[in-house]
Amino acid sequence: MSVQKARYIAAVEAGGTKFNCALVDLHFNLVVQGAFPTTHPEETLPAVRDFFKHAARAHHGEIIAMGIASFGPVDLFIESELYGYITNTPKPHWSNVDICGFFAREFQVPIVFETDVNGAAWGEKVAGAGQFLNDFVYVTVGTGIGAGIVVNNALVHGIRHPEVGHMLMPRDQVSDNYAGCCPYHLGCLEGLASGKAIESRWGVAGKYLPADHPAWLLQAQYLALMCVNLTQILAPEKIIFGGGVMEQPQLLPLVREYFSAYVNGYAPNAVLNNLKDYIVRTPLNGTAAILGISDLALQELQRRLA
Repeated sequence: MSVQKARYIAAVEAGGTKFNCALVDLHFNLVVQGAFPTTHPEETLPAVRDFFKHAARAHHGEIIAMGIASFGPVDLFIESELYGYITNTPKPHWSNVDICGFFAREFQVPIVFETDVNGAAWGEKVAGAGQFLNDFVYVTVGTGIGAGIVVNNALVHGIRHPEVGHMLMPRDQVSDNYAGCCPYHLGCLEGLASGKAIESRWGVAGKYLPADHPAWLLQAQYLALMCVNLTQILAPEKIIFGGGVMEQPQLLPLVREYFSAYVNGYAPNAVLNNLKDYIVRTPLNGTAAILGISDLALQELQRRLA
């Protein structure tokens, strides 16, 4: 008597430093995980392919869907000739790489392709601080800054994916003589408040700066301005922070403090009276993008089978 194979989702968080991969069961348990350096497409993509094929075989199953949450910029429009491509990224060797097409040819299963931060935002919806919410924003502050926006229980896609990190910022003329590091805008949010900006401005990575260093006051100011803009434009139910820079325990309380000052009472009482519940850190320990893209992949499979 034949035994039915287990069914799995192949989930990929494609980052600029490494590709995090997980074989995920249909209950969103991470069965096996792996990570591969983001070196060259001809090295990294086959390594990821081999990982999933070996993992599925070792766990007596088959891959029935795949989700890819990728660094970008990426083309998310199905009708586009470049759908599934990483486009004009500054990452060496990775511009105009058909990442989605590679895995579609290898696995012949439905594939969902998203930005890395959209995948993480949906992970918050599935299992994190966005559960039971219709509208929220997930912001990651790491080497760069990005955001995934959920409105009416759906990720926002317009003429492109949102680029909150490139929101223009008024530079603090008194405390900050740093022009910014963004190659496009210099002093946009990412150019002033990303991990790269912290290191460029102060000469050392943020993780090596003490909690009372003036860097954190400046950092909090810029992130609070972003939160005010997001609040007034999108009116989300919650703003969720993730990323390595936000692991500094002193930072989030400062962001809330500056937010309160900048918004100057012009926000709903539900926000003003509950800032600890409105501006929060992700409860997920680095798994948000994997969980989110797994759920989106399963949704796509179910849609095709309906």
